[in-house]
Amino acid sequence: MMKRIGALSIYLAVFGAINISCYQQVTASTPKSSYENKINYLLRNYKLSTPLYRIVQNGKYGYIDKTGKVVIRPQYDLAWSFIDGLAQVKVGDQYGYIDKQGRKVISPKYRLSYAFANGLALVMIDFKYGFINSKGKVVIKPQFEGALAFRNGLAAVQVEDKWGYIDYTGKTVIKPQFEAALHFYEGLAAVQVDNKWGYINSDGQIVIQPQFESTLKFAEGLAAVQVNDKYGYIDRAGKYVIKPQFNDAWEFSEGLAAVQVGQKWGFVNANGEMVITAQYDKAINFSQGLAAVKVNDKYGFIDKSGKMVIAPQFDLALAFTDELALVYARGGAGYINKAGEYIWNPTN
Repeated sequence: MMKRIGALSIYLAVFGAINISCYQQVTASTPKSSYENKINYLLRNYKLSTPLYRIVQNGKYGYIDKTGKVVIRPQYDLAWSFIDGLAQVKVGDQYGYIDKQGRKVISPKYRLSYAFANGLALVMIDFKYGFINSKGKVVIKPQFEGALAFRNGLAAVQVEDKWGYIDYTGKTVIKPQFEAALHFYEGLAAVQVDNKWGYINSDGQIVIQPQFESTLKFAEGLAAVQVNDKYGYIDRAGKYVIKPQFNDAWEFSEGLAAVQVGQKWGFVNANGEMVITAQYDKAINFSQGLAAVKVNDKYGFIDKSGKMVIAPQFDLALAFTDELALVYARGGAGYINKAGEYIWNPTN
């Protein structure tokens, strides 16, 4: 637990708070894997829409381009990635949005705000969650105790102590009835009933009965599920494709999934074949042909043959996005390219 708290502290110190409501939902349903993997999940699923990268310098946040050139000077108390052309920033204790030129599109005025997705952003007003459009107009009034961003046309929302789903107009399309609910991916969403996880379709019908201790989203046609203390993979019909046998598991990406055997991590293919032997202390899924792995308390990167292409040297490393990867070293956060060269030296 201390290691997870430490990783959380690093992330929050360098990048600021994330959507806590969303994170709680993620951690409620994902395997008890390394916090680095959960961060990676969130980063991948809030995909960047432009190659600008957050930096922190002297405690303030700004942005660089892919070459390491500062394009928006560090000036914000917190900042997040650009999605749909906008990024939320914090000034004092208020949240707002800027465009890629650093112009204030929506002035900081929200107690909490989250990334735009499909043209709408989740905000908190008077301790309730609602949605605004890119002009800052409230289009779904704040009325929910909790909410997640829109994915595939639907957003999970909490009414009192139950979760359901709304559409872009705010209409309830799946009535609140679940203990917890996650995003739709590949047509299915994980929901919790009687402390067990299963999956529903977009009509709200349970298509895979709640029976798992934890689940991950469907990716590349498969989803990791936990039965007792082991993890395996099911298909969209709920049939086991890879029987529960791993101590931990992560979603498929680029044809491979990180799995834990004993205390070590390796990678399996969709047939359950161990194609990269379990030998790492931690592993983050492949992105753009490379995966971060931890060896003797340091992170490096391997390719799909298992060859170490960037030597272990970082205290923390996340997935490559737009040819750059976020790394933490020497007490700060920086970015490297696929050659392992710093584009932005670690700063804090």
